[in-house]
Amino acid sequence: MIIDTTEVQAINSFSRLESLKEVYGIIWVLIPIFTPVLGITIGVLVIVWLEREISAGIQQRIGPEYAGPLGILQALADGTKLLFKENLLPSRGDTRLFSIGPSIAVISILLSYLVIPFGYNLVLADLSIGVFLWIAISSIAPVGLLMSGYGSNNKYSFLGGLRAAAQSISYEIPLTLCVLSISLRVIR
Repeated sequence: MIIDTTEVQAINSFSRLESLKEVYGIIWVLIPIFTPVLGITIGVLVIVWLEREISAGIQQRIGPEYAGPLGILQALADGTKLLFKENLLPSRGDTRLFSIGPSIAVISILLSYLVIPFGYNLVLADLSIGVFLWIAISSIAPVGLLMSGYGSNNKYSFLGGLRAAAQSISYEIPLTLCVLSISLRVIR
């Protein structure tokens, strides 16, 4: 059987078309995920910028103005500074607890995104107890805050960790009651 060059070109173009369809499919799956994430990120950046500008106006001082035009890149500059800061560990504290605490807090928040539907057929983990799992996983974050405060072996850091955990819990209780009341009403 002899295959001429036009048939080979047709097969290659068909395989390229199929791979392009796969790429477009992946892009269309990721768009519903990245659209709210990008919107929320831009919203937070705008709110932080407005807070700094309004606070500067109230205090009669110059607000952020050196990082980009009108200071709109100040949050990016703060994030860059935070990334390149020196990582200090307490000399007399428990370094494992001090290091694992923030990881537990961040991982519990990121795991709570498992049950959020990003599209009609796009759910990372389709569970019948999604709301209850979301509440359970997100309530682990105060444990990480306590671990960090306790791991420093400093009473003031420990009190700061207790205060942060108490603040986190005080926000979670009304949120949980609201979500559970709606969930129980739907179940009924």
